[in-house]
Amino acid sequence: MPELPEVETMRRGLQPIVGRRIERIEKPRSRYKPLVMRPGLATLRRRLVGQRIVEVGRLGKRLVFRTDGDDRLVVHPRMAGIVLLDRPPDERHVRLRIWLAGRPAHAVIVWDRRGLGTVELFTDEQFARWRSEGSVGPDALEITLAQLRQRLQSSRREVKVALLDQRAVAGIGNLYASEILHVARIHPRQRCDRLDADQWRRLHRAMRRVLREAIRLEGSTLADGTYRSALNREGAYQSRHRVYQKAGQVCPSCRQARIERMVQGQRSTFFCPRCQPLR
Repeated sequence: MPELPEVETMRRGLQPIVGRRIERIEKPRSRYKPLVMRPGLATLRRRLVGQRIVEVGRLGKRLVFRTDGDDRLVVHPRMAGIVLLDRPPDERHVRLRIWLAGRPAHAVIVWDRRGLGTVELFTDEQFARWRSEGSVGPDALEITLAQLRQRLQSSRREVKVALLDQRAVAGIGNLYASEILHVARIHPRQRCDRLDADQWRRLHRAMRRVLREAIRLEGSTLADGTYRSALNREGAYQSRHRVYQKAGQVCPSCRQARIERMVQGQRSTFFCPRCQPLR
């Protein structure tokens, strides 16, 4: 967490900063684990201060700030990070503030409870080279059915595990993988190379349906309250979760079986054994 819907919600909330000039960059003192920052703070200041932000984009689960100096600042929130324009949940875990010139006063705030996120600065050439290395696959909202099958159908991996591979398809994490597979009526342990044509179609449709609905509701804020939008609002999609973190509850789809939990790749998976039978 955050996954594609949460990062896309942040991206949309950050649009008011497009056209604003970076005035200064601060790294508050913290006794907590620091973010990985490449290159260091001094280089970030030297290269970014004075530049204008011309685009706020998204690459899978990363935010990408492009400047008029053709630099790209890539922020990866990972497990417990958010990027805001409003006040953060607390000051202790503010890792970076990027102050912007003009009115109203704005600062892009990188907040991370666990310090697992990364902040990386690339030139256009470096960014293009990094993309070409294939570490981030096609976006889960843009990938076609043909591309999805081409990238995964020969894999012997269980489909839930394969969906978490950001090199294969970018943006899906543990929460939305469980939700997507439930909507598609596919068992999480089903091997990719054993999915038939109809299952691939259902998977592709479910991926778009779940992610678009979650974006419309501004993502999922879980019990720990960590995720907030860029404007410091909670998401609402958690009220629509069908299976995630609902082990033992009656399935909302079939109203007969109870949702079960299992572990795949050291991550919890939730599914309905009746709606998602293993072939």
